[in-house]
Amino acid sequence: MGVSATTLRRWEAEGKLVPERTSGGQRRYRIESTGSNREPRKQRATIAYARVSSHDQKADLARQKKVLEMFCASHGWTFEVIADLGSGMNYRKKGLKRLLDGIVDGRVGRLVLTHKDRLLRFGAELVFALCEARGVEVVIINQGDAPASFEEDLAKDVLELITVFSARLYGSRSRKNQRVIDAVTKALEP
Repeated sequence: MGVSATTLRRWEAEGKLVPERTSGGQRRYRIESTGSNREPRKQRATIAYARVSSHDQKADLARQKKVLEMFCASHGWTFEVIADLGSGMNYRKKGLKRLLDGIVDGRVGRLVLTHKDRLLRFGAELVFALCEARGVEVVIINQGDAPASFEEDLAKDVLELITVFSARLYGSRSRKNQRVIDAVTKALEP
């Protein structure tokens, strides 16, 4: 249900829950008896999430979606694919917002990703903690053979930061920034 054991005990004390006791004295609660608006995981949606950073990678987005579809279908899951086009540092993507709303509202029971960083470059751990708290299973298809070293992770993070900020500054869609750069360059000429 995505709540702590302490909360369950409090609900029991308040009379909101009636536990069944095992022979070992452990409490068992039936989800139906909680009045929870959240459905059991098996009845909640499976969401497959794909993301690429730029329009140049649309072919990669199509490949990601195909891999997710084949993986989910091979497990017999009924699923929906949500795809985003945007930086892993952009938290304002429509698909990501829809995914997070579904997790918070209890409509999502499983999240499937091709790689951990497809969700977000920074902050994915926060989303994974939210998934854990809300009882959402996270499935990452490509975990990699060996975990990256601290130096490799740091280099990837710095490269991602440089890429994002240089794209914002020198981006082809950023004519305003180009005019500012041109004006500053002209002002600095002797």
